[in-house]
Amino acid sequence: MNTIPLIFNERQIKRTSLGGSFDKSKAKMGVSVVLLGRGGNHYKAKMLDTLVQSGFESIISIEKDHESYNIDNLSSRFPEVKFIITLEKLNIGEMINIGIEESSAEHVLVLWDDIKFSASTLSPNLAEKLIALHHYCIVPRLVTKIQGMPIVTSPSALSSKFQVSRNSFVKDGEITLYPFDFVGLFDKEKFITLGGYDYTIDSPYWQNLDLAVRSWLWGEKTSISTAFQLIYDGTLPVEDQTANMSELRFYLKNLTPIFKYDHGVLPSSAFFRYMMHSSSGFIEAYKRFKDAQNWTNKNKYRFKTDIVTLMENWGNQEDEK
Repeated sequence: MNTIPLIFNERQIKRTSLGGSFDKSKAKMGVSVVLLGRGGNHYKAKMLDTLVQSGFESIISIEKDHESYNIDNLSSRFPEVKFIITLEKLNIGEMINIGIEESSAEHVLVLWDDIKFSASTLSPNLAEKLIALHHYCIVPRLVTKIQGMPIVTSPSALSSKFQVSRNSFVKDGEITLYPFDFVGLFDKEKFITLGGYDYTIDSPYWQNLDLAVRSWLWGEKTSISTAFQLIYDGTLPVEDQTANMSELRFYLKNLTPIFKYDHGVLPSSAFFRYMMHSSSGFIEAYKRFKDAQNWTNKNKYRFKTDIVTLMENWGNQEDEK
């Protein structure tokens, strides 16, 4: 059983890198880019060319070892880009953690290479305005060629069971529970303080939701900018919300702790309720519960609320500065 990481990038990943000779003095904005691959090489080259021309402080392209056959060519064409080739099998959160760690700017835009991006998508003026919000994450308005996407998400409960509600109608500055498909402009310092993505959660959906809900419970905010819009050029990703061990870890870390006086606590009384839903034996369930209890205790003073209070006050979040 992998224990919950207590610090950012606790697991060191074997990797190598190429390029990254960009002169920071030529940057037009204090934003780095972490580019994740999904669309294939014909998407990537065009995306990299646009990103280089846009004036980011640094560009980090995360490459999987078995898909890195053309990196030498891309590195020669785009010496400004730092290509990081991972030598181990990683999940999405781990790749983003590496990219944000390697980024030089204080704010980092996470993108996929099958998303349309032009030089006007994120201008220096718009970047400055978004950064001035001091939010943990700014989510762009995501659309397809024919319609908007349900990126407005909020926590809710159905028969006392946590669920995520979705809406396609977006207004500028509206809060959202998490960044769909991991895409967003992140505050690097806040991201690292939150611990980044938990690499022990393999499911992309639960991994994304884990960090996002934790950010809210620890007093951070994620909002949407309608002035910042991205268009999906390829097939839309499907969020697999299957209940599995990833969902159980998310449950222990985010839904079970309660806020008491000035700190978070995972009460021992919650164990038997967890065990009933864990589909595992007593010993295994107890180990996982104690691991989450230890993690909660280590971070107890970072909690500013619990999930019940967050849901009760969700409608008031937008009015808070």
